[in-house]
Amino acid sequence: MTKFGMAQPVRRVEDPRLLLGHGRYTDDVAAPGALFGYVLRSGYAAARLLKVDATAALALPGVVAVYTGADLAADGIGGLPCNIPLKNRDGSPRASVPHPVLATGMVRHVGDPVAFIVAETIQAARDAAELVVVEYEGVPSITELADALDPSAPQLWPEAPNNTAFDWDFGDKAEVDALFASAHHVTKLDLVNNRIVVASMEARAALAVYENDRWTLTSNTQGGWGIRNMLAEAIFKVDPKAFRVITPDVGGGFGMKLFLYAEHVLVCYAARKLGRPVRWASERSEAFLSDTHGRDHLSQAELALDKDGKFIAMRIRTVANMG
Repeated sequence: MTKFGMAQPVRRVEDPRLLLGHGRYTDDVAAPGALFGYVLRSGYAAARLLKVDATAALALPGVVAVYTGADLAADGIGGLPCNIPLKNRDGSPRASVPHPVLATGMVRHVGDPVAFIVAETIQAARDAAELVVVEYEGVPSITELADALDPSAPQLWPEAPNNTAFDWDFGDKAEVDALFASAHHVTKLDLVNNRIVVASMEARAALAVYENDRWTLTSNTQGGWGIRNMLAEAIFKVDPKAFRVITPDVGGGFGMKLFLYAEHVLVCYAARKLGRPVRWASERSEAFLSDTHGRDHLSQAELALDKDGKFIAMRIRTVANMG
């Protein structure tokens, strides 16, 4: 049998350990003296963020710190990067909008992180979150993807006119249009590929330890090297050698755990500020608000056929929700 041959079965060796409960996931990793982080999130889809007052929260027993976007900005913490080098069909660069780790000035979706509470116990952190006073001024938002490109729709980002992140195409438009013009029959179909949330069996989690000017981040990622480089270069602006990212067993990812998330940054930031390990784990309902979603496409598909029913061309226009 050819080694690594196509369609060759591969013997699985990890199953007995995982099925017998001997897996080691991020929240199983011990960290003596670790503090617990909790993210206070926006209940608004879109609003001006007028004030965040953590005075009462900080007075609660067991609460160690409450961080806001202003704190991160004062310490020079960069925003979450988008490293996809897409260009529009006319060659211009895609829209590039700021993505702060904690909201500053505006919140832009339900679940947008507003403050990070760090406490001796997760219960103390949850209780403190209820005492953080946040003043919002609601502004119009968009829920339906079909409405987003309407000229009368609220404009979500000044940097993205007409709410368009990028306008991209593939194929020979002139040739396709000519084939459609000569087609004996054209079939059209509207397709809705609905928005989905991953809901992985193991929710996202992160544990940061900062010692001797170096971080060790343990997290259930799908790409530790990329996350390490973004944390170092875009967020903390240090040599990548200052970061070590460890990924233990991962209980489902499906693409959602590929990305650098705000919580990766927050536990690393707090660990450095406080000199103690800091851990965070997503709650199930929180995951629906904070995990990267998928799909949410509206497509208009057209198929051109000749007189014998042979397919001669296909033309599809898709509007995709980029969040």
